[in-house]
Amino acid sequence: MTDWIGLAEEVAAQLRADAAERDRANRPPTAEVDLLRSSGLLAADEDAADAVTRIISAADASIGHLIGYHYLHLWRAQLFDNPAAAARMRADKDWFWSGVSNPLDAALELAPTSDGFVVNGRKTFATGAAAADRLVVTATRVDTDEKITFTVDAKADGISYPSDWDNTGQRLTASGGIVFENVAVDAQDVLGAQPADSVRLSLAALGFQLALTQIYVGIAAGALAEAAEYTRGQARPWFLSGVDSASADPYILAGYGELVASLEAAGTLADRASESLRQSVTAGSDLTAEQRASTAVTISSAKVFATRVVNETTSKVFEFMGARATATKFGYDRFWRNARTLTLHDPVVYKAREVGAYFLTGEHPPFTGYS
Repeated sequence: MTDWIGLAEEVAAQLRADAAERDRANRPPTAEVDLLRSSGLLAADEDAADAVTRIISAADASIGHLIGYHYLHLWRAQLFDNPAAAARMRADKDWFWSGVSNPLDAALELAPTSDGFVVNGRKTFATGAAAADRLVVTATRVDTDEKITFTVDAKADGISYPSDWDNTGQRLTASGGIVFENVAVDAQDVLGAQPADSVRLSLAALGFQLALTQIYVGIAAGALAEAAEYTRGQARPWFLSGVDSASADPYILAGYGELVASLEAAGTLADRASESLRQSVTAGSDLTAEQRASTAVTISSAKVFATRVVNETTSKVFEFMGARATATKFGYDRFWRNARTLTLHDPVVYKAREVGAYFLTGEHPPFTGYS
């Protein structure tokens, strides 16, 4: 039986060794995806996916994002009533999967042909697509307006990548646009339609929210670990502190204590949310709207708290390390830049609103691409 956690820690150690240098270089994550592929981590058991995502995210948030979404796309295939197509997605354990399904960018059109479909259009964001082997894509049928999800070779004829991702953080996620020009889709590669009122298929949006939450927890853990190492070995005590080392300063000790406690709480909430989602998936056709709502709110609660924790942690640690820790050579700012960029994926205030509405009135979160 493979020790996925131990393997993830080995890969994380390799990523951590030059994470700051690779972040500055801002190159496509080709080598990093090759590392994930050669390590075998792409084939990790579903039960280990959350832990692996957090471990890799702590070392390199961009690569944690990539592998977290890889697991997510394999997981969400089971939500369709098409086990054969879902099984084909796992046919090659070396395939790195990405997705093209930005809910606010319904720009892909799917036209039926004699043996399948042809897809055209452009998406402005497609995290990891340019580095992927295979893609999970959602497009709109031109004849019925149905949302259809299918798989396609990421290097298929007619697919191109503008390489226009140049953001403050998550620089190695290859999150730029993607263009489809008369790309053929085989009928057997269609996972299925996505009716807007399907309770089971609506769990996919919750899976995305949970994946982001796990990445946030990982980023906060990575920032704390590296800041602590710096504080122990290089930080200097303030001259008025009356102590001989920064790690003996009571204010620094208390500050770390607050952040560690918050991180522990965020991790626990994320694990609780993951278990709730697992139970909803296991319910199958017996999944009720109330159970789905409870899972959605549990995930939103975890995301609201993890967002606060990761943004506070990645900023606050500089107060404990001191001014010299802001030197470019250390690259500690990458934790804050990654957190700040990724936590803007969708407005977290709407997640807080969902939690509050469910608590006060019992209102269920709506079925959207984000909730």
